[in-house]
Amino acid sequence: MRNLVISLCAVIFGLIGGAVLMAATGHDPLEGYRYLFQGGLKNSERIGDTLATGTPLIFTGLSVAFAFRTGLFNIGAAGQMLFGGFCATVIGLNVDTARPLLLIMMVLAAMIGGALWAFIPGLLKARFNVHEVVSTIMMNWIAYWTIYYAVPAYLKAESVETESRLLPVKATLRSTVLSDMFGGSYINMGLFIAVIAVIVIAFIINKTTLGYELKAVGYNRYSAEYAGIRVNRSIIASMLISGALAGLGGMAQYAGNGTNIQIGVLPTQGYDGIAVALLGANSPLGVLLSALFFGLLYSGRGFMNAMTEIPPEIADSIIAIIIYFAATSVMMDRWIGRILSRRRAAAGTGTGGPVSGKENA
Repeated sequence: MRNLVISLCAVIFGLIGGAVLMAATGHDPLEGYRYLFQGGLKNSERIGDTLATGTPLIFTGLSVAFAFRTGLFNIGAAGQMLFGGFCATVIGLNVDTARPLLLIMMVLAAMIGGALWAFIPGLLKARFNVHEVVSTIMMNWIAYWTIYYAVPAYLKAESVETESRLLPVKATLRSTVLSDMFGGSYINMGLFIAVIAVIVIAFIINKTTLGYELKAVGYNRYSAEYAGIRVNRSIIASMLISGALAGLGGMAQYAGNGTNIQIGVLPTQGYDGIAVALLGANSPLGVLLSALFFGLLYSGRGFMNAMTEIPPEIADSIIAIIIYFAATSVMMDRWIGRILSRRRAAAGTGTGGPVSGKENA
């Protein structure tokens, strides 16, 4: 409950900060927010686009949150997402089989690619205590330049060297039925895979021995080791699962929201996943809701700019402010704890007053 209050406070403070920025630049905050939310929720098409925009964020948010819950800071979701999406694209362009089997193969390829990219930082952390923040950031750029070379060399489109060939329809997550239900939006089956991932991760964290061991290592590595938990194995397992989730985000982005992969672009959803995890208090359900909220902001900012001439950077500033307050959740948690403690103390004093008075009488 306290985490929910903290997340809501972060959102409210972010919206207030955005309103101040709009007013300072000579725009009407109420009008700006009206068009911002209309841009994401005005009709079924925009709702579908919002859900599609939030889908990769669910995967990257889960990736970062899972690592956080186990005491690791996976800042490499962007690289894992990029490489996982690349692996899925390779399968989609080169394997010709029935669509259900092809999509299953692409999902597995995305998970393996993302897990492989996270395995190296996990191994370095477990064997040599190399800080995962440094190693995952380095792996991001290794992924960037690997894709920069591999796409033009092996997957190049006929007329454009900076992107791969378009995936055939059967190798994408697009669904005509879903798109028609949401007014022609680019919503796709990636959303269902994301919801399944949320359920599975929640089950692993809360209902399995593996989840218990991973959380124990996250709380206190040395106590967990004293209790007989194989810490190094847990660290590597955590990074593998985290990377696999980010890899699925790559498939959702490049085979769902898009139909090919471009070079020279490190997906921002990997870094946005950090904000999603923080706002969602590192819980699977919280990540789901947080990702959809960020999807709403990203979908609506263009409409807000078109209708009011408020620059889209204002929406980016709102997101940044929300991230800032979500990142200070520890401090906000302490404030809430102090307020509750004072109220309990005041209630205890008020209750004790009449009793002591009777005793004196």
